[in-house]
Amino acid sequence: MATQTRDYYELLGVARDAEAEEIRRAYRKLARRYHPDVNKEQGAEERFKEISEAYDVLSDPDKRARYDRLGANWRQAPPPGADDFGGFGDVRVEFGEGDFEDLFSSFFGGRTGRRSGFAARGADHEAVLELSLEEAARGGQRTVQLGDGRSYEVNVPAGVRDGQRIRLAGEGGQGAAGGPSGDLFLRVHLRPHPRFRLDGRDLHVTVPVTPWEAALGAVVEVPTLEGTAKVKVPAGSSSGRRLRLRGQGFPGPRGGHGDLYATVQVMVPRQLSDRERELYEQLAAASDFDPRSNR
Repeated sequence: MATQTRDYYELLGVARDAEAEEIRRAYRKLARRYHPDVNKEQGAEERFKEISEAYDVLSDPDKRARYDRLGANWRQAPPPGADDFGGFGDVRVEFGEGDFEDLFSSFFGGRTGRRSGFAARGADHEAVLELSLEEAARGGQRTVQLGDGRSYEVNVPAGVRDGQRIRLAGEGGQGAAGGPSGDLFLRVHLRPHPRFRLDGRDLHVTVPVTPWEAALGAVVEVPTLEGTAKVKVPAGSSSGRRLRLRGQGFPGPRGGHGDLYATVQVMVPRQLSDRERELYEQLAAASDFDPRSNR
């Protein structure tokens, strides 16, 4: 319930002898500013209730007269003919015919007021849904547990991307005075992957090879999101060479996949056995290859 201690004229910013049209204009201006569908700042909704209560009283000649006469105790003097069930101890925000419709229909998608209070759609909420690349690629049903203890069954579309939002209709903030609930949006965040880098729908991965595999050529295994695949390393490959695996990348929203690019990285042993050292020395003596000759 809105506070009863603040002066209604002060809340609307009008003089005590203000005309009805001036009160109406002041209310419309403040209502646009503080309506909870527009203003998400802390305290905005409470301020909206306060100015709505002030307008409810000052726009009604009988209520305004009692308020001018009795101030904060105006509710203690019921109007003539009020029965036991029509007292004013429980304040309701009421609007004259057309007031709420005129003010908010163009701003809030046609949602209109009711004589028992304003019907307003609940606020949309947003939470983060963290997924691995594999989970995002597969999609499917997932149970999502939020920090407030609520859990939801969510259908994650296959191939969902970082930053995309999944909408859960009606799972946001509760509506006011019978208005519909808002929506809950789960914003997808893809966790960094230890192997893969995603670029559009293409995946990039590094494939380590031995010096002899790079020099002589070889068929090696490359990791994919679904397991492994074989790729041929052509003879004479150096570090940085990219090998393309068609259709082994990230899935698209309408079917199909991107490509997987495996970048060759030639690796040498950290420590050599005596035999390995001997063979490398023989290779060094026999080869006239100089990778720096053209620099």
